[in-house]
Amino acid sequence: MKYKLWQKCTAAAGVLTLLCMQGCTGGPAENEKIQVELVQYKPEAVAAFEEIEHRFNEEHQNIELTISSPNEAATVLKTRFIRGDYPDIIGIGGDMDYANFLDAEMFMDISDWEGLDAIKPVYREMDKALELIPKDGVYAVPYAANCSGILYNKEMFTEHGWEIPKTWSEFIALCEQIQSEGIQPLYAGYKDTWTCYGPWNALAVGLADPDVCEDVSAGKTTFSAEYAETAEKMKLLLQYTEPNPYAYGYNDACTAFARGQSAMYVIGSFAIAQILSANPEMNIGAFTFPANEDESDNILTSGIDLQFSVMKDCENKAAVYAVLDFLNRDDIIQIYLDNQIAVSCKNSGMEIHQQLSEMKPYLDSERVSDFHDHHYPSEMSVDAMIQTYLIDTAENSAEKFLKSFDENWIRYNRDLIRRMNERKEGAEQ
Repeated sequence: MKYKLWQKCTAAAGVLTLLCMQGCTGGPAENEKIQVELVQYKPEAVAAFEEIEHRFNEEHQNIELTISSPNEAATVLKTRFIRGDYPDIIGIGGDMDYANFLDAEMFMDISDWEGLDAIKPVYREMDKALELIPKDGVYAVPYAANCSGILYNKEMFTEHGWEIPKTWSEFIALCEQIQSEGIQPLYAGYKDTWTCYGPWNALAVGLADPDVCEDVSAGKTTFSAEYAETAEKMKLLLQYTEPNPYAYGYNDACTAFARGQSAMYVIGSFAIAQILSANPEMNIGAFTFPANEDESDNILTSGIDLQFSVMKDCENKAAVYAVLDFLNRDDIIQIYLDNQIAVSCKNSGMEIHQQLSEMKPYLDSERVSDFHDHHYPSEMSVDAMIQTYLIDTAENSAEKFLKSFDENWIRYNRDLIRRMNERKEGAEQ
């Protein structure tokens, strides 16, 4: 039975509703609840999901939802998939793990779920861009996004009369001014290699084509050409970070920024919660990285932090759609947004957190682009490559780094490139 028909069952007809779902799914015997399992990959959001699970089960008499939030969820899921032990729904980021699972045909086409119309087109397009080989259908519900830019100490900026920069030149001038006043402009925390993605993504979205990875795979360009300016400006930032930033990790950087040891921190919005845990009274602002000399060319880095996909072999489609309906209610989304200081992927006019208010014009106009690292294969370890490049003081360090980027891309994407070429040859015949 189609979901639209099931949805028309009235709340008063509880028995009929149960029968409808059993007819759709071959569900449980009378008086037994339909079990729906959701495994999501953000253990730091476990408190939010415990509340969501409790709220759902309170409101639904015929479905029982279980939400798991394991550490290393991607690894846990891969192990379960090998055993043929599939949950009904997974919560995953809009990144290469999603792309690989989709490419392996693990997910159900949910084009008939009516809630899709409420999702912002820009985030749905990001999912389509992640498809290794283009597919028909829809395979994920973008739920929450984060933004990467520059967090700043509002109190410090007000005290010193510093203004938010709109261009790259203004940003460098601001860093020089802050430094001249005896204050450290930026904190980096590059000991954890993944933190290198903070400024890398924020620069790349404004300086490189959003389709750069696909275009390189298609042989249309190279990273040496597309990422040259990003690499140059990334290294220039080292003049304004803490000495030896490779000695300090993410936790150190969050704590240092919270204690006022730097005026700014180039990182994603996900860091705000941790910074506030170190200093609950801190007044944090965030602005889009001004990577260009023309403000109109600046782009906000915003990508899908969490989305839901239904497993292809799920037998409880009607019940799962009821879970998706519940998850996508504004009041339920707000539970997650408040917990993670995230941005809704839904087109519902939901309020943005005050710390991100200066990014709102970019979000409202969908002047955003996905994190470039969402398209990098994890095996390639681009974050470690960036760290190595930053440490390298040789004059040709950028040339070596970008050459390595091109070579490793071909190495780690050989199968994908072959499939793309085969598809292109087939289309030309």
